[in-house]
Amino acid sequence: MATKHEQIIQHIIALPVGNKISVRGIAKNLNVSDGTAYRAIKEAENQGIVSTIERVGTIRIERKKKENFERLTFAEVVNIIDGQVLGGREGLHKSLNKFVIGAMELDAMMRYTEADSLLIVGNRVKAHELALKEGAAVLITGGFDTEDHIKRLADERELPIISTSYDSFTVATMINRAIYDQLIKKEIVSVGDIFTPFEEVFYLDAKDTIKHWYELNEQSTHARFPVVDDKKQVIGMVTSKDIISKGSDVLIEKVMSKKPLVVQEKTSLASVAHMMVWEGIEMVPVVGNADKLLGIISRQDVLKALQQVQRQPQVGETIDDIVSANLTSSEEEESLFQTVVSPQMTNQLGTLSYGVFTSLMTEASSRLLSYRKKGDMVVENLTVFFIKPVQIDTHLTIKPNILEAGRMYAKIDVEVYNERRIVGKGLIMAQLIYR
Repeated sequence: MATKHEQIIQHIIALPVGNKISVRGIAKNLNVSDGTAYRAIKEAENQGIVSTIERVGTIRIERKKKENFERLTFAEVVNIIDGQVLGGREGLHKSLNKFVIGAMELDAMMRYTEADSLLIVGNRVKAHELALKEGAAVLITGGFDTEDHIKRLADERELPIISTSYDSFTVATMINRAIYDQLIKKEIVSVGDIFTPFEEVFYLDAKDTIKHWYELNEQSTHARFPVVDDKKQVIGMVTSKDIISKGSDVLIEKVMSKKPLVVQEKTSLASVAHMMVWEGIEMVPVVGNADKLLGIISRQDVLKALQQVQRQPQVGETIDDIVSANLTSSEEEESLFQTVVSPQMTNQLGTLSYGVFTSLMTEASSRLLSYRKKGDMVVENLTVFFIKPVQIDTHLTIKPNILEAGRMYAKIDVEVYNERRIVGKGLIMAQLIYR
């Protein structure tokens, strides 16, 4: 039987998109406490099926598909620009395809305004009306209001009309930044993107016997299984080592390892890869609220995802992307790498930033290990012994030197030169993941 928390989530999912939701209403309709209703609504917000907007409340929105992750809903725009909704609240769940700044003549403005877009404009009532008739939402800058018949039109068309105190340039910058952040987040692979869901998972109940382990082992060829209680909460892990020399009638709860390592759907790929390497484990349970089993993630899943990420082009450019793009191998020696300090790589003083310096060390070491050991590295510890000021347009040579390299571990000394003068030195200790 579903818990009250799960019942509330299912109730919210069944509500029409655009429906307003309140703690008191949920508590009354489903006969639960305000606290239970509040926690369930927060979980629904984390799942992307509701959105809370200041001065508007919490509304049911359409869960975003991963391929549309870079699009913002009008509800999110309201939060980003600290806006006030003047009309068309029923359309807050919709996503905008693009935004148009209305700093031109009316005819020209309308040529660029289309359905599902957002017109950013000042106190121009005619523009508000024409945009709504074209199927576009309206964002009024400068803190201006609009006329009542425009608000009624917005309600009829279910298209939000929003007011903000910011100017057009600032608003456009804020929305652009939000979309850019979404693009970067889209590239960060999480456990939720690659794990094996519950329906396809082999697991054991605490009251099962070792005989059941052998049956699952023969059926799945796996040797490691999560153990759950009657509420499907993960309470242990059992492997082939745990059952050696034990009788087939012994209960699983007597031999399992308690309090196993688990991960959430939002755990990043890098984090779970690090955990698996460091702990030397092949599979980790994926859990939700109250440690309820959602699925599993295996080392094979992680390795496949890492290889896929490396093949995919980057969309949102981060500092690491800039470092990687500018770093080239030396024609003279395989262990030498070169780069030029660009303006994006400097701090407010115009010298190479500390963060970029460590990224240069890490990227050069990773490439050398990939070439020499045919594996990827996970940094365990990075120590910078010293770094001297390095100016914009300086040509740098990065020289990683592998001091030790075993099957699972490596120690790399890294020196950074400007011509023949050493400007930085550090030490990296890393775990290795083989392809």
